[in-house]
This record gives sequence, C-alpha cells and structure tokens, in this order.
Amino acid sequence: MRLSNRNKASVYNFVNTLLLIAVALGIVVFFADRHRLKALGDESYLLIIVPVVILLAFHLNGRQIFEYDSDGEALNFKNRNIIPFLNKPLYDEFPKYKLIKYEVICIFFIKRLYVTVSSKNNGSTVLKYQISYLTQKEVNNLKFSLNKVVKANKEKKD
Repeated sequence: MRLSNRNKASVYNFVNTLLLIAVALGIVVFFADRHRLKALGDESYLLIIVPVVILLAFHLNGRQIFEYDSDGEALNFKNRNIIPFLNKPLYDEFPKYKLIKYEVICIFFIKRLYVTVSSKNNGSTVLKYQISYLTQKEVNNLKFSLNKVVKANKEKKD
C-alpha cells in the first residue's frame, strides 16, 4: 500500500507564505501605529504576536510531507518539511519482518507515529515520524497496513 500527502505540498507552501506575509504586514502596521497613528495603543503588539504564534504552531506541528510504501518486501517511510533547510528529512527503509510494533500518539492536533524495529545491535530501535498533516482516513489506512504487517510477523514467529 502506498500513502502520500505530497500532492498537498502546494497548499502547505501557500499557507506558509500567507503566514509569512501576515507577520511582515503585522510588523509594518505595528511600527506605523507606534510612530504615526497611535490608534491601537498596547493592542498593537497583537499585530506581531498572533501571526508569529500561528506560524510557530504551523512549523512546530511537524514535518508536513509523509510518504509510506509497503509494496514489496520492504517498508519505506519518508518524512520531510516543505522548507528543505528547516528540518532534516527522514528516510527509512527496512524489511517487513523487522517490524515489531507501532504506535500512533494523538495529542490535540499533533500526531506522531512510533515504529519499533528489531535490530542486531540494540535489540530494537524506535523510529519517530510526524504525521500531523495526514487526514484521519489516511491515518486509519496507515494503521490498517501496519497492522497487517505486524500480524503477519507474529504468525511467522508462532
């Protein structure tokens, strides 16, 4: 099964650009109000604070693009940001038989995928992916696919 929200990258770029413009306009209006207009008073700080908080929430929510491929004998996970220099992209590929378990954590609007993979050196390794920008249907499809792999691995052990 293949899962990707790469086609939404243009929407995420648009939102990011819109937020950056809102921050820039907020700064311009803030200084115009402080030096010329003096209409807003202390509320003028909100012109900077609100767009900056929304922009930070957008980027702290995690990497926007998530790709998953379970076709063949390997599992492929890709997780990257729309702005290439902001975060290092994650790319992991490993055989299906190494998947031990997975867990999806949802806290408010932040979603994380934790995948536990067996390894020779440490016994197991936990890989972390940010899936906040996936729809609920996409998350359910991801869970279904990973459940199939985990179930097949447990049947092979028994």
